[in-house]
Amino acid sequence: MVTPKDSLIPGYLELHQQGELRKRAEEAVRRLADCAICAQICKVNRLEGELGVCRTGRLAVVASYGPHYGEEDVLVGTGGSGTVFFSNCNLACVFCQNYDISAYGSGYEVTSQELADMMLQLQAKGCHNINLVSPSHVVPQILEALVIAADQGLRLPLVYNTGGYDALPTLKLLDGIVDIYMPDLKFGSDETGQRFSNAPGYSTAAQAAIKEMHRQVGNLVTDQRGIAQRGLILRHLVMPGRLADTRGIMEFISREISPDTYVNVMGQYRPAYLAHQFPELSRPLRLSEYLEAVNIARDAGLHRLAD
Repeated sequence: MVTPKDSLIPGYLELHQQGELRKRAEEAVRRLADCAICAQICKVNRLEGELGVCRTGRLAVVASYGPHYGEEDVLVGTGGSGTVFFSNCNLACVFCQNYDISAYGSGYEVTSQELADMMLQLQAKGCHNINLVSPSHVVPQILEALVIAADQGLRLPLVYNTGGYDALPTLKLLDGIVDIYMPDLKFGSDETGQRFSNAPGYSTAAQAAIKEMHRQVGNLVTDQRGIAQRGLILRHLVMPGRLADTRGIMEFISREISPDTYVNVMGQYRPAYLAHQFPELSRPLRLSEYLEAVNIARDAGLHRLAD
């Protein structure tokens, strides 16, 4: 990995000093009135309490927050990744292992001040970053909180930990603000994304989003401790019987993003939530399938694979 001598200063601090961060936050909030914040493009007025696919109105809903040690090593280090889990995902994955959060909306609404306080508490606990999980539908709320947190001393890198179904205009608002993008590229076709995640055009949207993310932050860079400071981390959950999807995804990453992309080929699939209603998803992933997926990634020319 490329390793700078010193930790990088998060980009949002410079934008905050220029007043640009506040402008972006205000613009993002205005867009809630005709919501196209994520790739679902529901066009509801969330400022007036109308709900779209994400079932989230004016305020973000948080399920939990705290230091997390189950993420990639480059995020965890010794202090953990400072994770904020947002409820009401903009995807409806039938196999979701966190369906109590994503589908059932477990959690509580938070104001921008409360969300900023969470970020600052995670920093005070010694976390290495602020890890925003399922943030795609609450970008305006995140930006509002970030203005407050930056005012009050936040200085950690921001991790945008997403299912990949992101809208390009929203990502452009985040240019220079997000330090580390961590999308999950789930499916190799739009048809599969619609069937398993209620996400029209998923593959097309996710590939375009990942290209934009990489344009903004480039390949992953770590500091002297091996802790991620800036760049793209790409995840792919290998699913049973879908190695053809994996092959297409790995070839896309190597060919259209970069062979130096840091990739986590994830082998922890197990049937959860509604997966048993889909015969092809109703069994765990076999070890042989996972090992083949890793070989597929290597054959595609990808060499920075997470341990």
